[in-house]
Amino acid sequence: MIGQKGLPVGADAGGIERHVDELAKRLVALGHEVTCYVRPRYAATRTGEYGGVKLRRAPSIPTRSLDTLTHTFFATLSALVRPADIIHYHGVGPATLAWIPRVFKPKARVVVTIHSLDRQNRKWGFFARQYLRYGEWAATRFPHAAIAVSRSIKRYCKEKLSRDVAYIPNGAALKAHPGSDLLARWGLKPGGYILTVARLVRPKGIHHLVQAFDGFEDRMKLVIVGSGDAHSDYAEELRALSEGNSAIVFTGFQSGKALDQLYANAYIYAHPSEAEGLSISILEAMSAGRTVLVSDIPENMESIDHSGLTFVNADVEDLRAKIRELLNHPEIVEERGARARDWIRREYDWDAIARRTSELYARIPSRR
Repeated sequence: MIGQKGLPVGADAGGIERHVDELAKRLVALGHEVTCYVRPRYAATRTGEYGGVKLRRAPSIPTRSLDTLTHTFFATLSALVRPADIIHYHGVGPATLAWIPRVFKPKARVVVTIHSLDRQNRKWGFFARQYLRYGEWAATRFPHAAIAVSRSIKRYCKEKLSRDVAYIPNGAALKAHPGSDLLARWGLKPGGYILTVARLVRPKGIHHLVQAFDGFEDRMKLVIVGSGDAHSDYAEELRALSEGNSAIVFTGFQSGKALDQLYANAYIYAHPSEAEGLSISILEAMSAGRTVLVSDIPENMESIDHSGLTFVNADVEDLRAKIRELLNHPEIVEERGARARDWIRREYDWDAIARRTSELYARIPSRR
């Protein structure tokens, strides 16, 4: 697998890293031998293992525009000389180099997963967006098989790129309630806060949520979980915007039991993103039985089905009104939360997603 930054997921992890983390371990359990290429600053040793997954470092030029592309190139060169049956690229940026194994390792099967339409991220300049647009085309032309993590992306590939790709979504794991003993470190109580979990980058729209959280300080806290992008000052902008409001809590990056408890004990989960692929954070909140309040972009609406609520994307007043409605109607929160957990169990189980991925691998004709 090529395209992820590193495993296990760390403070700079995004949806791709979390997807690969969950998928790779389960593919190993199904009998596959899996190697994930990682970038040097995310791995302490040149080789290693995590959850049965072999980790192999490949270098990169660590700048915003060259990091992913150069890492993908060197990882691809390494994969060419190793006994790989399948080379699986994650993301439209890495997909631009998927032609290399098609030409130089013709017996291998090449797969690309399209996690999001990255050019919609406003951090990219004109030329980067054009390259990512090319990546969308490449992701549907170069590999033997392409996967979309949302039906919205699958529909986009069909309508705009004239290619029919497989749909295999992100997932979430259903867990027993993890307790609440770790909440005290942030001064939190079960049911006493609104939660959002995301990398602190502008497309996640956290500033809309901070602005909407006005007048609720006496009833609820707002907890923001995540760390900032190394190439952006957005995290500091959020802290400046929140200055003077002691009810807004920044926890930084969290994982494991701490993150599980934050999900499980939130009153509601809010996700105000302006652009997405298929948010794993939304799915994890729903798997914890939380009612989710999300922006009405197609990818978010697809993930919640009828088990959550939406607000008009980037509309602070509508978001504030929906928060007020949920605070005033705890019976809605309870009913939608139970419905959300059942929806995840039926549609987004990671074990089923791993089996579907393994089956897709097996369906690709082999030249061996």
